[in-house]
Amino acid sequence: MTDSAPRRVRVRAPELVGEGGWLNTGGKPYTLADLRGRIVILDFWTFCCINCLHVLDELRELEEKHSETVVVIGVHSPKFAHEAEHAAVADAVERYGVGHPVLDDPALATWKQYAVRAWPTLVVIDPEGYVVAQHAGEGHVHAIERLVTELEAEHGAKGTLRRGEGPYVPPEPEPTTLRFPGKALLLPSGRLLVSDTTRHQLVEFAADGESVVRRIGSGARGFTDGTAETARFSEPQGLALLDDGSVVVADTVNHALRRLDLGTGEVTTLAGTGRQWWRGSPTAGPARETDLSSPWDVAGWNGLVWIAMAGVHQLWAYDPGDDTVAAVAGTTNEGLVDGPGPEAWFAQPSGLAVSPDGTRLWLADSETSALRWVDLGGAVHTAVGTGLFDFGHRDGAAGQALLQHPLGVTALPDGSVAVSDTYNHALRRYDPATGAVTTLATDLREPSDAVVVGGAIVVVESARHRLTRLRLPEEAVRVEPVAHRTRRAATEVAPGRLRLDVVFQAPAGQKLDTRYGPSTRLLVSATPPELLKDGEGAGTGLSRTLDLNPAIEQGVLHISAMAASCDDDSAHAYPACHVHQQDWGVPVRLTPAGTDRLALILAGMDERP
Repeated sequence: MTDSAPRRVRVRAPELVGEGGWLNTGGKPYTLADLRGRIVILDFWTFCCINCLHVLDELRELEEKHSETVVVIGVHSPKFAHEAEHAAVADAVERYGVGHPVLDDPALATWKQYAVRAWPTLVVIDPEGYVVAQHAGEGHVHAIERLVTELEAEHGAKGTLRRGEGPYVPPEPEPTTLRFPGKALLLPSGRLLVSDTTRHQLVEFAADGESVVRRIGSGARGFTDGTAETARFSEPQGLALLDDGSVVVADTVNHALRRLDLGTGEVTTLAGTGRQWWRGSPTAGPARETDLSSPWDVAGWNGLVWIAMAGVHQLWAYDPGDDTVAAVAGTTNEGLVDGPGPEAWFAQPSGLAVSPDGTRLWLADSETSALRWVDLGGAVHTAVGTGLFDFGHRDGAAGQALLQHPLGVTALPDGSVAVSDTYNHALRRYDPATGAVTTLATDLREPSDAVVVGGAIVVVESARHRLTRLRLPEEAVRVEPVAHRTRRAATEVAPGRLRLDVVFQAPAGQKLDTRYGPSTRLLVSATPPELLKDGEGAGTGLSRTLDLNPAIEQGVLHISAMAASCDDDSAHAYPACHVHQQDWGVPVRLTPAGTDRLALILAGMDERP
């Protein structure tokens, strides 16, 4: 190491182990020894997690720029039971355009070896096989790229850097009409419009749902307005009709709403800048000047276009009258809390539908496996679902019924709701009149949406790449009840005083930004609330002593941390600044033998034992 090289804590990297094997390598397994000489970035992700999908997009430019020295390895670490199925992981790798090798780790073996506590987490391994950095959450790629540049110089000088092509082998393309379609819309003409998500297009079908009338979008990922042939989308999802007969499109990865003129095929931008919303950004303003975050679905209700803003766990609304957008429900904290809109908590709202009488906006809250609704006064209610870590396939009274990561809701003519119960491969029904949940159909591969067409319901079978037409059955299908909890093990903690330390080390060449006050923020709460006797609430320090109630055996600590850092360069009056943020939901079990310190890494390395 040269004298000018930075001193870093280095920990020998544990081996990469996963029962599911490898994807995107042409069938070849890899060990860390095979990758020696390269800079390795491990991306611990799970495909239900919107923050993980954000990081996949953040990594694309770094992977391309440093393709000869950097190998990104996705370590798929499931939350839901469905995500432990190898075929589902393979589908997700293709669906989201993952351009690097992926280790399928259904038993969380590598997750545990690296002591990971949150999705997503990025770990950097140097060319000699040592861990040199760990980052949880989004927004860290700028810091990682700087570290990569330093490692290239350091190990190039030492002769320990190996350049060349990486181990990625792309899968063979499949000749299907649709590829992982997301949402569908019945048009006034009787035709069906479908978001062909992985191919970055919209496809208009004849009324039969099979004959293609036209495609909207060039098929290349991008953010370009224009004609049906030249416009570009990036993983579009939700669709809704506007009062003028045009269609609004949730252009998810572009963080934008687009407008499709059905007559001309012209695509324009309604809302969003193409940049992702970050904490501290405006939550209201002119539509095309305000950042959005992964809008997943849209629905017209009471003169507004409501937006399931999955990326920040909120509902927003676009007002066509004054061309503005604003957050209308949700705090950005991830969880399940009912109440007035501004106080409610969501977890990746992904599907919207308006009741036939217009009194309710139904929503699929995917990460809490919940069906929820908003009333005309803006209050949020839960019909089915209990929280972040309980899911399954169980019918019956809504209070004990279970879903598994639903992505779509459909209002049925009788006032009930069909739920596209995605990870259960099922179509479920909730009847507000009886409070009962039943199963309408099974053996649907990852259904993500459905539309009523006459006396039938057309389901978007996303992982079968097709539309499937079903009769609206008079009786529900009977299924054996199954209940699950997340495979992630609870952290054993001692009752009483628990030291919470969020580790944040400003990246090299940066410092904490204190020009406008404290540069860090910590918010702590718990489910159930009685778990915390003391330590709840917001503060500016990243360390805090919590008092855990010994009468509560287990629960979840909800921890949200933010830190702002800026380039440490006195020559620039306005240095580039960056926000680092992450939300953790940490399942805990209280036991006298448990730890009295909980360390969560936002960025850096935990140097305390």
